Amino acid sequence: MFDLEKIGKKSRKMAGYTRQLTAEQKNIALMACADALEADSSYILEENQKDMAKADPSRGAFNDRLMLNTERISGIAEGLRKVARLDDPVGEVLYMKTLLNGLQIGERRVPIGVVGMIYEARPNVTVDSFGLCFKAGNSSILRGGSEALHSNIAIATVLQNTLEKLGHPRNIVQFITDPSREVARQFMGLNQYVDVLIPRGGAGLIKSTLENSTIPVIETGVGNCHIFVDESADLDKAVDIIINAKTQRPSVCNACEKLLIHRKVADVFLPRICQALAASGVEIRGDEQVCKTFPAAKLATEEDWHTEFLDLIIGIKVVEDYDDAVSHIGTYSSGHTDAILTESYINAQGFIAEIDSAAVFVNASTRFTDGEEFGLGAEIGISTQKLHARGPMGLKALTTTKFIILGNGQIRK
Repeated sequence: MFDLEKIGKKSRKMAGYTRQLTAEQKNIALMACADALEADSSYILEENQKDMAKADPSRGAFNDRLMLNTERISGIAEGLRKVARLDDPVGEVLYMKTLLNGLQIGERRVPIGVVGMIYEARPNVTVDSFGLCFKAGNSSILRGGSEALHSNIAIATVLQNTLEKLGHPRNIVQFITDPSREVARQFMGLNQYVDVLIPRGGAGLIKSTLENSTIPVIETGVGNCHIFVDESADLDKAVDIIINAKTQRPSVCNACEKLLIHRKVADVFLPRICQALAASGVEIRGDEQVCKTFPAAKLATEEDWHTEFLDLIIGIKVVEDYDDAVSHIGTYSSGHTDAILTESYINAQGFIAEIDSAAVFVNASTRFTDGEEFGLGAEIGISTQKLHARGPMGLKALTTTKFIILGNGQIRK
């Protein structure tokens, strides 16, 4: 039987250790871990090939997230270096004031404690999670999916060995090597030791975590992202933005999944964008007008409008007007990222105000919803909830606060 309680106890102890580390100590360790990942890339790639050998060849987008190469490992290592170069949020004083009774009261940013991660086929998440948790003064327990088991164990081993060489405990980051669902469910009940649990993956994983966890959960990831082409949109810009948002990396949560086109520009723009998408290998699922205009399209089902495809598939609908687009997005969006393409200041500002998503864009690709692109360094996930953290989660999202009160003998009367 996998001893999760033992892991939990170790992480709770490590949280007391990591919260006392200085910014310099953490940065030195992160830089060393980045160097070690590149130095040990041959070992990591050998283990990754074991995972790739078991992968289903038909799951192209999924396998893209799983696959590592020298360039990707270098990118992952550079992500750690970027985190090391970021300002350390721990110890930041948010405010300080003196009350009438002479008490000085302030609020300081502190680590959360023990952060748990459950994720699927992206080995880079192992590094990103460790780096951000560690820089924010937390210990971490990581549980990846069975598809990337060899890759994740190799990466975690490199990180732990590097920490140990620097004189730190290796249990600052722990990896659950049993990927079974039963162990995952047990992990979700480890509320005695884990302060927050973050699922990162598909809708099924997130739903299961929300339903089964006794640990507070930060909901992340599902991206049924929309782009609305308004009647005043610059159609040349629109083509470039949509193609980028759908095809630049279709397997990720900030890729465009649904395209809404204002009826007043549909006759001109619909044939053009359908041809451009098809030329890029995108399967189109559309409403009746889309299918009539572009016969190669498939008629979209109700389920399609709800689905995050994570593949070269897009749903296209012709909407009557701005209000119809906003209504459709309100019904089907997952609250991750939605965008409007418009030259109307009024519609742009209205869209920003009315669309209740973590990230709302005007005249830009949805692919920018990313911690690194937002200047946060590597992200631990994109929160689609509203409490504690929302949008790309960087260092500050992995901290909490506590009140500090300085007195001189005051008593309450």
